[in-house]
Amino acid sequence: MRCPFCGHGDTQVKDSRPTEDSSAIRRRRFCQACGSRFTTFERVHLRDLVVLKRNGQRSPFDREKLARSIRIACRKRPVDDERIERIVSGIQRHLESLGDAEVESKAIGEAVMEHLAGLDPVAYVRFASVYRNFREAKDFEEFVETLSSLSV
Repeated sequence: MRCPFCGHGDTQVKDSRPTEDSSAIRRRRFCQACGSRFTTFERVHLRDLVVLKRNGQRSPFDREKLARSIRIACRKRPVDDERIERIVSGIQRHLESLGDAEVESKAIGEAVMEHLAGLDPVAYVRFASVYRNFREAKDFEEFVETLSSLSV
């Protein structure tokens, strides 16, 4: 593993342990050249997923893009990064286990909506506003009304 600080090609693993949900291995590393310490995560990669978008385009699945969109929805909410990582890992594992190399963007969006609904109602509405393309205040009102009717 190359050191991200000095670029030296030989780093030493000081500690390895699985993450809480066992979806990755967390490794603490030490660079002998510059003395820096850093953390890496190793994840099992079952297959390369391709996302089939609504407009027909295909693009490779981007785990970071998924995490970023969830972080944006959860910004300034009481949701820690570790919880977001567990959601992203769960969604990715689910998609990989489906058996198809191609996944519709709709399936990804619905999976995120399902996770956010149980996590934080504000983050859920924020994500839904982008995912469902709300154009005016009435769209928000209708969506929140459906939420209220489901929870009563």
